[in-house]
Amino acid sequence: MESITKEPVSPTGQYLNSSALSLSILGVLEFEVPIDNLPVMSLIKDLFLPINPRFSSIMVVDENGEKQWKRVEVELHNHVKMPIFPSGLSPEFYDKYFDDYISKIGMEQFRRTRPLWEIHVIKYPTTTAAAVMIFKLHHSLGDGFSLMGALLSCLQRADNPSLPLTFPSVHLHSNRNGSNNNNILKSVSKVLSVISMTVSDFSWSIIKSTLVEDDKTPIRSGDGGIEFRPTTTATMIFSLDKIRQIKTKLRATINDVITGIIFLGTRLYMQEMSQDSSKAQSTAVILLNTRVFRSYESVKDMVKPNAKAPWGNRFAFLHVSIPHLTDDATSSNPLEFVLKAQQIISAKKNSLAVYLTAQLLEILKKFKGPEAAAGFIHGTLKNTSMGISNLMGPVEQMALANHPVRGLYFTVVGVPQSLCITIVSYTGKLRVAVGAEKGFIDTPKFKCCVENAFQMILKAACESTGTPQHVRE
Repeated sequence: MESITKEPVSPTGQYLNSSALSLSILGVLEFEVPIDNLPVMSLIKDLFLPINPRFSSIMVVDENGEKQWKRVEVELHNHVKMPIFPSGLSPEFYDKYFDDYISKIGMEQFRRTRPLWEIHVIKYPTTTAAAVMIFKLHHSLGDGFSLMGALLSCLQRADNPSLPLTFPSVHLHSNRNGSNNNNILKSVSKVLSVISMTVSDFSWSIIKSTLVEDDKTPIRSGDGGIEFRPTTTATMIFSLDKIRQIKTKLRATINDVITGIIFLGTRLYMQEMSQDSSKAQSTAVILLNTRVFRSYESVKDMVKPNAKAPWGNRFAFLHVSIPHLTDDATSSNPLEFVLKAQQIISAKKNSLAVYLTAQLLEILKKFKGPEAAAGFIHGTLKNTSMGISNLMGPVEQMALANHPVRGLYFTVVGVPQSLCITIVSYTGKLRVAVGAEKGFIDTPKFKCCVENAFQMILKAACESTGTPQHVRE
């Protein structure tokens, strides 16, 4: 019976819930209407808990020192929180209460004697929603892709619950036909390029995670214990249609465009806060979903042994240097930030360094234990300036028990960085959330700089003629 109720914790799950590193995901649902009559407890019991056994499990260490998921009885009142704020205030006042509350729960650690999740129900109207639900889920339960799949299992289409939610299409580039000789030459060149990039990228990744830190700048305090400090969260919304305009003009991807916008906005903020930081060495860690098949499946399919898009933590880190501004920001070509992001990310995706890093972590775990591997990941994050993660959300509006969801975003807490950027698409919009070290980063100013960067890149793309030389084929 004991073997039936226990399941091994994946290596990555062990790294993400250790003494060196403990990450959680906060998923925020903003409702169009009040949720006073929402049957929260029954929905959690009937919809949320059955999604995956991990939501009813705690992490324990067996007699061999290996971490296991152990099934337990879930007491819902320990996991569902409904904070009480003063009544009768304006939405602007409730914004402040909400900001303080999400900062507070972001710092709180899960009790090891309970399953690693909480749901916070805030029934007060803010300037962006009539009510809010926050799903706090420990990262060891799964990555954003897995937890988005779980969330979607609880929701339906607002316009017609009988129809499935759909997602933006992902186009895979195919090779063009050419002569055999050209194909052979291209293949040899590509293999050599992959080998060169792999050696360079893997070596730099090790050095960056263990020896070399980014400069201290207005986006990186470099202090120890940042993961235990309070954060502030701000969000902004961009039109997906306008992002696509830039994408089409530059023959890039949506991820290239939004990464370029964030990079430019970050440099604008750094320059505004400190002119000396414009040439500082700053690196972003971009999370890459390593699943070959990246469309959401039902959770029932995701937990199968040979699932196309399996449950769990299936991601890798890409180290990407943030491009520099010229001395005069107004004379910089904003499109260069998108083109450089495209060039660097494309090259690193073709590198095998992420797979070598996974093998390195496995070797560290085998010979020094999971804490050593977790320490390596902690160093990867601590020595860089910011993290960027993105998810794909549904095209149609969602609803929970006939309560329409107006907005959706997420953030990651417990990260040893001063700045964390997360992106999710929903109903034709991109929602960008900024999680920043409280008292160090001026979040409203940073948000303003990113919004200015978007306008600069959109304007430059609309005014440019022809395809930039960098991306001509």
